[in-house]
Amino acid sequence: MNGGGGGGRGPKGPVDNEGFYKLLGVSKDADEATIKKAYKKLALKHHPDKGGDVEKFKEISMAHEVLTDPEKKQIYDKYGKEGLEEGGGGGGGSAEDMFSQFFGGGRRGPRGPQKGDDISHSLKVSLDDLYNGKTVKLAINRDKMCTDCKGKGGKDGAEKSCPDCNGRGARVQLRQIGPGMVQQIQSACTTCKGSGRTISEKDKCKTCKGKKVNKDRKILEVNVEKGMKNGQKIKFTGEADEAPDTIPGDVVFVVQEREHDTFKRKGADLVTTINISLAESLCGFTRTISHMDGRVLRIDNKPGKVVKPDSVKLIQGEGMPYHGSPFSKGRLFVHFRVDFPTTVSPEMCSALLAALPKAKAVELTGEEEECNMSDVDLSQFGQDQGGSHGKNQYDEDDEDDARGGQKVQCQNM
Repeated sequence: MNGGGGGGRGPKGPVDNEGFYKLLGVSKDADEATIKKAYKKLALKHHPDKGGDVEKFKEISMAHEVLTDPEKKQIYDKYGKEGLEEGGGGGGGSAEDMFSQFFGGGRRGPRGPQKGDDISHSLKVSLDDLYNGKTVKLAINRDKMCTDCKGKGGKDGAEKSCPDCNGRGARVQLRQIGPGMVQQIQSACTTCKGSGRTISEKDKCKTCKGKKVNKDRKILEVNVEKGMKNGQKIKFTGEADEAPDTIPGDVVFVVQEREHDTFKRKGADLVTTINISLAESLCGFTRTISHMDGRVLRIDNKPGKVVKPDSVKLIQGEGMPYHGSPFSKGRLFVHFRVDFPTTVSPEMCSALLAALPKAKAVELTGEEEECNMSDVDLSQFGQDQGGSHGKNQYDEDDEDDARGGQKVQCQNM
């Protein structure tokens, strides 16, 4: 396996990217828990306090540090130990530099390749998809390293230091802004586009035209797992744009939950609303709820058990699946609304009065004032009605004072 990129960076020749795995006795696809378990066993055996070899213990600890750090592991798998020591192949450095980083030494070695930017996409899914789980195929467009020039942009040695900026990647201009006053302006070099390196036209790769990358379209299978929540991220490591001497970023899909017609969700709980008639609220009913996995739930309310308006019942285990534990589910809340009739005939009134408990009799003296009632929304309670109707007597008195008027007081005779 050869290192990537031009510009003199990247390991030269074959790299050893298996030594750390062999040292810990694990396979290259071992997960973090397996690596930690293997390290703990070897560390106990070779610890200097227990008479173990110091250098052996350092190597084991270094392997553990690298293989349990996702970024360092990615560098090691691509560039080997040399990539870690030399920051992807540039300059000196040695294993001692790495040891000094892990064990508190003073001198730090050069940094490895930088990670590129992540690419983020929104993924709109229905509540049904989050309940049942779903796999969708999505196409992404990204930069892919040119296979013809292997990301060098041209033939070997074709890339040279930019003559316009002397390899700095930036130009400095001086501008006089006043007598004896000069302003220094620095901007990216337009010739090399800030890279500090250029390739002559005749030496550029015919495929990528010296850009080192080509546009690529890739299909990703995105697995929407049961119980995922709005805003949760699904990450594809290293699938973003590629560039020389750079670790590709990640493609991240952000779940966006669409509103459902029947159910509303909060965490693992669901709520649905059912409208029932006045007769059903008083005399019982049987209803069904069509769930998101195709099952039909039957709910019964026995005659004589009154369901009051806006009452709520609970069904355990029929809410959303818990993410990571899809066989366990939250709760389903059932909210009942009672539809009252708008009018009742005199005959029905007589029948209802005979069937229902008698109302409490009101004693009248004959001196009561009769009032008319009208329909109103309770949200209007406490709102200013506007105009003179919203003012009280005290407000009117205050206005009279402001105009210099007289107050009229009542005198008891």
